[in-house]
Parts: sequence; structure tokens; C-alpha cells
Amino acid sequence: MLRLTELKLPLDHPPEALEAAVRARLGLRGAELRSLHVARRAWDARKRSEIVLVYSVDIEVSDETALLRRAARDRTLARTLGPKPDTTYRPVARAPAAGWKRPVVIGTGPCGIFAALILAEMGFRPIILDRGKVVRERTKDTWALWRKRELTPESNVQFGEGGAGTFSDGKLYSGIKAPESLTRKVLEEFVAAGAPEEILYVAKPHIGTFRLVTMVESLREKITALGGEYRFGTRVTDFVIDRGAIRGVITEAGGTIETDHVVLAIGHSSRDTFQALFDRGVFIEAKPFSIGVRIEHPQSIIDAARFGDFAKHPILGAADYKLVHHGSTGRDVYSFCMCPGGTVVAATSEPGRVVTNGMSQYSRAERNANSGIVVGITPDRDYPGHPLAGIAFQRHWEEQAFIAGGGNYNAPAQRVGDFLAGRPSTELGSVVPSYKPGVTPTDLARCLPDFVVAAIREALPAFGRQIRGFDMEDAVMTGVETRTSSPIRIRRGADFQSINTQGLFPAGEGAGYAGGIFSAGVDGIRVAEAVGRAMAGLAAAA
Repeated sequence: MLRLTELKLPLDHPPEALEAAVRARLGLRGAELRSLHVARRAWDARKRSEIVLVYSVDIEVSDETALLRRAARDRTLARTLGPKPDTTYRPVARAPAAGWKRPVVIGTGPCGIFAALILAEMGFRPIILDRGKVVRERTKDTWALWRKRELTPESNVQFGEGGAGTFSDGKLYSGIKAPESLTRKVLEEFVAAGAPEEILYVAKPHIGTFRLVTMVESLREKITALGGEYRFGTRVTDFVIDRGAIRGVITEAGGTIETDHVVLAIGHSSRDTFQALFDRGVFIEAKPFSIGVRIEHPQSIIDAARFGDFAKHPILGAADYKLVHHGSTGRDVYSFCMCPGGTVVAATSEPGRVVTNGMSQYSRAERNANSGIVVGITPDRDYPGHPLAGIAFQRHWEEQAFIAGGGNYNAPAQRVGDFLAGRPSTELGSVVPSYKPGVTPTDLARCLPDFVVAAIREALPAFGRQIRGFDMEDAVMTGVETRTSSPIRIRRGADFQSINTQGLFPAGEGAGYAGGIFSAGVDGIRVAEAVGRAMAGLAAAA
């Protein structure tokens, strides 16, 4: 088959227009075009008065060789026509009959799930550990914080089956560079688990929280059927390391699970596990992350600014945005994890701290749009000295947010107009904050570093020039957003193993190698493949 790209059609084109455009572009008649399948559909809204759809299609023709020869003589056609990429996923190894110990996967976020799935498909029957609960019970605990101010430290937005991505917009796109066979594997497994089939071809696929819950359950059933073994409520407290190689993990209950291969997919908030690894001498380094707030606007403001008269078009849905401002002080301010038609959620995992995040359902039908507005920070400049210093930095500002919010898991909030004027908010305006359990109007400067406050004050008017209404006075800012990414990196080599601990495979967002559901899933596949190769090789050598 061939792939034809850059086919542009009006937003409201009739169904038959796509085939007509393919035939016109390629000069095909009648039975010369045998089949057509949409590989990707995006939209181009750079001209709000003329939004167009942009397609890539996979086609089967009667004489592929002749068409490719013609394309070789036509520079324009050659740029948009070529062989369809091979997207078939193929296992890289098979478990030998004997001579190996079962691998352990720590964490059941997207990285851990896909690592476990690939290992199970190769026949290695992984043991999967998670400190939290199964996703349904975890959801109840999370709602208890949002509705009753009751935090369960081991079962919340950060910990439990599905990982932090379960309570998010469910975005399934990323800027990572990876073989299409890996990215397609992630999407196809999600569809098989219950995701809408459109995620296979829309440019910015998303799922939403409710669908993610059932999908996580379906993937667990598949992994279990393939020989994987889940153990929830099992927190890893220590690691058995002998002469630079992993030999097992120790759980909170005091038991030891012997293994020579551990996939470390623990997420960006497993601070006690980071400490345990550091104490055992595993190489860890501080890495940059970002800190800031969540900002909310009426979704209608964003729709109008981005789509003009096409706002609310069913194909376009709720509008999103991506913003960046390079500040005069050298600080970058940018939007993070934008959630169209969503809500701001309480995302702390530790008592006495307030953390925010964003979430959307598949419909993206809530009143407000929200995103993080965050400022990049670096170890050398902002938290020098110790590989785990970023954790202390996060905790300090999360504690200040807890105090500023009233000490009851309310989040501190401020109108944009008051924030820009440097005065505390005493009440909020027309934009109703969505954060639960509630917000306390105050001065966000109490719970953010001065340089972050200054950078965001400079950026908001600049963002208002890009999206009309973005710096509206009644827009609501809620603090604090600290868990944008892991504050550490567990360095690994080309074989995906820790650079100083054989058999330990740092993976995903917590180890500093992913950012979001999609990239974490792909990293889980890559790491599982590395484990499979290592285990098959060791078994063969034995």
C-alpha cells in the first residue's frame, strides 16, 4: 500500500470529497483506486475564516510501481506519496523454557502497564507491584479528597492502578520520536481495551478519565490472562543490590521478591522510593522541571479566539492552545497539560500539601478550559547541591499552598486582574473555579517563588495578545502546580539499564524519560524489549 499526505479539504466537505481528492491528485480512474483508508486527520486553523482538514490516507492501487515511477519524476507528488510505513508490532524475544526468574514491574501507570503487557506477550510472566489500589477503589479514594477532604496517601491522583494519567485529559499524542510500530501498538491496545477507534487517526486523540478507568481494567485482564501477576497494596521500601546488580525488592510487609530484572515505572511522585534508591547507591541526578499555577477561562472564550465562526463545530470540538513566552529574565513561561472543557483537580499525595492538576472527560463539555501556566526551573539555578533537592523544593511550595488555602485542602486562588495588580483577591468574579474541595481567595505570591510570580506577570499580557481574553481580569488562577515532571533522572545507558545497577531498568516519567500517557506507554514497550533481550540472552548463556 501507499501513503498520500497533505490532502486539504474544507471543514464541512461531503464524504465523497476525500476519494475525489485522492483521484484528482493521483490521476486515478475507476478500478485503478482499489481501496482508501484514513491514516490521519488533522485541522489547520491558522486562518480562522478558512479552517481546513488535512488528511493522510493509505491507498491500494492497481499499479503501484507505475504510480511510484511517476512520483519520482514529479517533485511535488514525490513529497507527498510513498510506501505505507510498516506499523506491525513484532516481539523481540521469547521466554526460554527455563533458567530465569520472573521480572518485576513496579508501578501500574501507562509505562508499567505496557512494560508488563510486552513482557507477558513474550512469555516472561511478570510480577506487577503497585502501592495503591485497583482503579475502581482508587477512584473512590480520590473522590473522597475532592468531596470530603479525606486524603489516602497510598491511593489518590498520583498512586494506584492507571497512574496519574487516569485523572487527566487522556491525551494520546506527544512530540517523541519513535518507530510507528511502537506508537501504533499503544493506540491499538487502547482501542482493543475500549477506547474509541478514532484515536487511530485523529491528530490529537484523547480519551478522558471515565473511559480510562475501564480501559485500565481491560488491560489488567489481558496481562493476567497472559501470565502476569498483579499485587496491589504492595509498596516497595528497599532494593536488594549485590555487587552492582539487582537481586530483589523488599516490600513494606517485610517480604523479599527475588528477581534479576526490575522495571522501575514508579511515576514522578514516588518520593520515598527515590530516597530508597539513592540510599542504595543507585545513580540519580537532579533534573529541570516547572512550577506554577492552573488558570481557568470560560471555554467559550478559547473557542472564539481559536476558531472564530467555526467555534463549537463538532469535528473541532472544544478548542485547545499551546503558549510559550520567553521572559526578559531568561525564564520561560508556558502552558502545560491543557484540558479543554475540563476541571482543575486536587492532586496531592502527601498530607498537609496542596497540588493541582487538570482533568477532562471524553466529551470535554465542562464550562471552563484550564491549563498549567508554569515556569521552567533548573537544578543549578534554583535547587542546587543534592540530587533530591528538587523534591524538597516542591514540598516547600506545596506546604505554602496548603497554608494559603486555609489548611483544609482548599487551594489558594486569585483573579488574574488582582494577580497582575499585585493585590490579594478577596472574592472571585464571573469565572467559577472548578477545583474541589474548594478554593480560598488570596495572594498566590504567598505560595510561589518571587521569580515565578514575576515571570507569570510578564507572560499573561503576552498570552492575551495571542489569545484574546486570556488575561481577562476574572480568569481564575489556582495554586500550585508542582508535579509537571519528575524532579530527578535515574540515569540509564543504551541498554536501558541503570548506569551503575545491572538489572534495574528506570522507565517512564518518574525516571525522567517520558511526559504523559503516550510517551510513557512507548517507553514501557522499549524497556520491556530491553528486559526481554537481556533475559533471553542470560538464559541462553546459562
